[in-house]
Amino acid sequence: MSMNVGSGGGSSADPEPMMEMNMTPLIDVMLVLIIMLIITIPKQNHSVNLNMPSGNPPPPTTPPVVVTIDVDFDGTILWDGVVTDKPALENKFLGIAAIQDQPEVHLRPNKLVHYSSVAFVMAAAQRLGVKKIGMVGNEQFLE
Repeated sequence: MSMNVGSGGGSSADPEPMMEMNMTPLIDVMLVLIIMLIITIPKQNHSVNLNMPSGNPPPPTTPPVVVTIDVDFDGTILWDGVVTDKPALENKFLGIAAIQDQPEVHLRPNKLVHYSSVAFVMAAAQRLGVKKIGMVGNEQFLE
């Protein structure tokens, strides 16, 4: 803290007003606020509660039945390796849709096939009620 001492001549009767702001009360208030903030911050909990199953695990389920549909570069459709035409494909999709636990349908298109051939197979499967269909072999399209 500084103190303003009068000049050596001392001829003026009125002392000059101090032009500096007293920072001590402001600093005291800020320190109190920081301490209050630190006290009121909730404790950080660095743990995750997990509900782990107890007892023996359930027996393994049977692996799903898989039907593989290949679409060749010229649009030929192969059902598990056997060439199939479009009406026969739709009949097989109807048979799959009628089963309660549907087999998985893996669609594997060739890299050079037109999209319309693949879209026909996917649209027929969706239209006829096949629920478990997936694309297989997508790594060939990365290049």
